[in-house]
Amino acid sequence: MAKELKTKLDMASSMKTLLHDESRYFKSFNLFLDRSTEHECIQVFSDEILPGELASIGDGKCSFNVLGVGSGAGAVDIQMLSKLQLKYPGASVNNEIVEPSSDQIHNYKVLVAKTPNLENVSFNWNKMTSSEYENHVKENKENKTFDFIHMIQMLYYVSDPAATIKFFHSLLGPKGKLLIILVSGTGGWSHLWKTFKHQLCLSEFSQDITIQDIKEYLDSTGLKYQHYDLPSYVDITECFTEGDENGELLMDLLTETCEFSKTAPPDLKAEIMSFLRQPECTTEKDGKIIFNSTMGAIVVEP
Repeated sequence: MAKELKTKLDMASSMKTLLHDESRYFKSFNLFLDRSTEHECIQVFSDEILPGELASIGDGKCSFNVLGVGSGAGAVDIQMLSKLQLKYPGASVNNEIVEPSSDQIHNYKVLVAKTPNLENVSFNWNKMTSSEYENHVKENKENKTFDFIHMIQMLYYVSDPAATIKFFHSLLGPKGKLLIILVSGTGGWSHLWKTFKHQLCLSEFSQDITIQDIKEYLDSTGLKYQHYDLPSYVDITECFTEGDENGELLMDLLTETCEFSKTAPPDLKAEIMSFLRQPECTTEKDGKIIFNSTMGAIVVEP
């Protein structure tokens, strides 16, 4: 019995956060994007809702300051910049980016180089985390304000989301808007992480945070905001084929655990695989297992 317990403890201790291996993280993340409707639903948000939110930041302006926090390879940033340009044709845009990955910054620059109609947009990349950027601004006593700040799917990777929001909100200009996009509090991600937080949260970050948590924080501060649901889904069928490489990468991202299928204790792995088949997480359609990865968007006022 003691030997069996030690074996389980050894296996549990071998589990590491997916952030431990940046290369595998991005491989998992890019596969997830390929299998999911995430970018499509953010595109719908950008097309149908964002222009209305941007309408109130203008007030005769001919120049805008934009800040992207955790922008990754820039695909969503470029979407949103195009909406700003359509709303305010001819205006200049100073676009500042905070992104800790050198590879992602490189990919962003490649994307900018091949994207037309960015003549009026200047780009300033900061290779740093959001907390490093905050320290940089405070230490240098930079008096920065922004008309539009977006933080998309990045608050999972900070140790204090409330403090992070408070800081970036303080950078808004008088009519600025802060956009936060995270997983919904009612989707599959929320159910999975609220249930297995203590087994899966392998870092100091807030990996289980949802848009519902952000709403509760904003309500407690009295800040005004608008909330929008962004339905999204991802095909995780491959996760249920033992030894499937893509399935293992997707499981890594779902659990934020590096090599989850190889390092998780067998009973935990079995429990999570069973849990993922529950209707709170997935539905089955045409022989495919579809995970509910619905997100929420919040636009915060100054």
